[in-house]
Amino acid sequence: MKPAMASGPYRVPRQTEGWRAVTLAAAVHAILLLFLWVGVSWQSTAPTEVQAEIWDMTVQDAAPPAPPTPQPEPEAEPEPEPVRAVAPPIPTPAPPSPKEPDIALERLKAKQKLEQEKLEAAKQLKLKKEADEKLAKLEAKKLADKKEAEQKLKDAKEQAEKDKKKLAAEKLAKEKAEKAEKAAKDKAFAAEMSRITGNAAKGSTGTAEKSTGGRVDGGYQAAIRAKIKSNLIYGTVDDTLSATYQITQLPTGEIIGVRKTKSSGSAAYDSAIENAIAKSSPLPKKKDGTVEREFVADFNMKDMH
Repeated sequence: MKPAMASGPYRVPRQTEGWRAVTLAAAVHAILLLFLWVGVSWQSTAPTEVQAEIWDMTVQDAAPPAPPTPQPEPEAEPEPEPVRAVAPPIPTPAPPSPKEPDIALERLKAKQKLEQEKLEAAKQLKLKKEADEKLAKLEAKKLADKKEAEQKLKDAKEQAEKDKKKLAAEKLAKEKAEKAEKAAKDKAFAAEMSRITGNAAKGSTGTAEKSTGGRVDGGYQAAIRAKIKSNLIYGTVDDTLSATYQITQLPTGEIIGVRKTKSSGSAAYDSAIENAIAKSSPLPKKKDGTVEREFVADFNMKDMH
């Protein structure tokens, strides 16, 4: 027979195994914290939110007070069901880091394009500078060539003017010399004639009279022509050429004047005859030692070769 229960208010039996529940709860919390730490350390991005339910078995609702009636002896309290730990979700691998944002890529491309444009602009500027330098050198060369040509033309004009003045001076000097020579020859001729005339007045043989008049005999003219022919230099043979000259000489045979009275029509032949006459001075004399002061001679090409 069960002993009678003491009367009084109902009390919740004291839990004699509470330490076991506290220990189990602490272990569950430790496991949860371990899983959370591993998940956070594994992910390189923001950690995935993990939700967990924590059960605290230390607090239980108290039963309502029983009526003050005798209660049977309470049966042994069954052991509470152990708390099952809720396994945290398996963390998924972190996705690979995304590629460089498009805006950064665009900025990089824009920077590269800007650098390329700067290089191209510098290259174009260099080419333009080189072209300008070449053009400047070409213009400078053209200007220098123009100045040089103008200077050469100026020098040529000055030289031509100098040559012209020189020729004029030489011609004037030659004319003066010829006049002086002619005057000297005329003076010498006059002196010789005066001497001859004086000798004639004293009883000379009349050589002077013979020397100043009459036609030239054939032998005398042939001798004169032979000497002039020996000094003639003319390559072309043309039998139609013929020139006539009046020759004035001193009693010694020295030629003091040559005048062309008829041209052959060839300036070269006329010049050759004049040079031959000048080289033939003094001319041969007659057999009696006299000369003709003036005489006219024909110089036919057919007779001069």
